[in-house]
Amino acid sequence: MTDQLTPETFEEFKNSFSYGSRTDMNFKFLKALSDIEAGEFFQELLWKLGDASNDGRIDQAISHIYQWQVRAYSGKSRWKYDDAPVTALSKPLSESRIGLLTTSGHFVAGDDPEPFGVKEMSLEEAQSRISEFLKADPVLSVIPAELPREKLRVRHGGYDLRAALDDYNVVLPIDRIGELQQGGLIGQALGNAYSFVGACAQRSLVNDIAPQWAEMLKAQGVDGMILVPV
Repeated sequence: MTDQLTPETFEEFKNSFSYGSRTDMNFKFLKALSDIEAGEFFQELLWKLGDASNDGRIDQAISHIYQWQVRAYSGKSRWKYDDAPVTALSKPLSESRIGLLTTSGHFVAGDDPEPFGVKEMSLEEAQSRISEFLKADPVLSVIPAELPREKLRVRHGGYDLRAALDDYNVVLPIDRIGELQQGGLIGQALGNAYSFVGACAQRSLVNDIAPQWAEMLKAQGVDGMILVPV
């Protein structure tokens, strides 16, 4: 939590929801808004919360948050891509072997990636060291499909983990992949799913590490991957 005795500007407040002291995926979009826009968002939100206290219609406040998320994220991006490295499947999806890769930060109990050499790092420490994660190379965790789900662990300092802790399929849809195979939509699910902390050194990931992962996956006979950016 932010030290209540330390003065904080409104800009610092709204930016703190994105890799800051108030890291919260639900309101991470505030950083993309100007101070004026963020002020408008909060004023309208308070109006709708006031209305909800009278008529119980909290859905209006939820819709308001969603609409502002869309507005913030649909603005001009600082990222530019000249092409998209997507390859068409060489066979029908129903005959393809499909893998799963997510940036959720899941790992298996007993196989902790131990970021920065820290054993059993807490979520609070991960949040406080997010700037270090953003400069570090990612570590890929292997998650067997048959793994007892009580052995799943998740650690990530860049998003709100509550939904992931409530249902890992929100960000690690390993059960859904199995259902797609059972339903015949995909030919076969890869035996292992893979996860890493997406808040990492992006240049190193794109230029060096991801190509190595791709070769490793191709060696396993993968025809396509479901990528889940968290």
